[in-house]
Amino acid sequence: MLTTLAVIGLAFSLDLLIGEPPTAAHPVAWFGRLVGAVDRQWSADERRQRLVGVGIAALTPLVPAVVAAGAVLAAATLHPMGGGVAAALVLFLTTSLRSLLELTEDVVAATDGDLDRARERVRGLVGRDTATLSADELRSAAVESAGENLADGFVATLVPFAVLAPISLPAAAAVAAWIKGVNTLDSMLGYPSKPVGTASAHLDDFVMHLPARLAAASIAVAAADPFALARARQWARAPPSPNSGWPMATLACALPVRLEKAGVYVLNPDSALPTVADGERAVTLVGRAAVVSIAAAIVLAVIVSGSPALESVGRRIAEVGHG
Repeated sequence: MLTTLAVIGLAFSLDLLIGEPPTAAHPVAWFGRLVGAVDRQWSADERRQRLVGVGIAALTPLVPAVVAAGAVLAAATLHPMGGGVAAALVLFLTTSLRSLLELTEDVVAATDGDLDRARERVRGLVGRDTATLSADELRSAAVESAGENLADGFVATLVPFAVLAPISLPAAAAVAAWIKGVNTLDSMLGYPSKPVGTASAHLDDFVMHLPARLAAASIAVAAADPFALARARQWARAPPSPNSGWPMATLACALPVRLEKAGVYVLNPDSALPTVADGERAVTLVGRAAVVSIAAAIVLAVIVSGSPALESVGRRIAEVGHG
């Protein structure tokens, strides 16, 4: 359990100190090149494209998972602390908090007098056309993305890592890398216009079901407004994604503000679009929600480490790894 705490602590210390590594040196970007290579017309038949997509969704995320587990195992053989350091690096590389908060804060600040910069910077958060968005709409886009990315860029890898780390660090690293691979596949291929990405989109919907709701609960707890989650239920299914609406709607209710993607969805419609002050409060609230998520992950890790049955499983996995 102490090793798990140390690994999580090191990972988020690195995030606070470094933020995102340069794109050229980021393993997620390397995986993105692999996804780019398979993102092509494999067949003129749409059904065959979807079948190929099933194979891509099933096999491609295994690549980072195997690499991550192998790196942790290899590091552990070199030094007793090596496995923990390698696992912390994997968790650091598969989560993103500081860069998310800084970019959101930058967009919100730029909406107060520099809309060109705000439109340029918000492209790092959202994929929509930003050319005609007003200052209010740009702030809405940034706040929405902060809530959604708390789920898929932070909670989704942190929680399963923390649950598996007391059992097996290689397994924890593998699942974090696998989930990050699934998220990356969805972000690059999961569009209705790309039949090859249909399976990836469905897989991401399945994987993100619980993390999205955990992120929403963390936002409600961080806001000291547990009923925000209940109020958000009526709008959580408004976005096309079955999961992203939960953290976004909860954030909208907790602030409270209206969050809107024109022609697609409106969350908490009785409130006004976010002001600069609202955007700043959103950044603070998402940061606090991340701390709540870390605390929840640690509690889960403590529960797992105290389970005799799971401890036995962990010993068996370790024996297989050393074998």
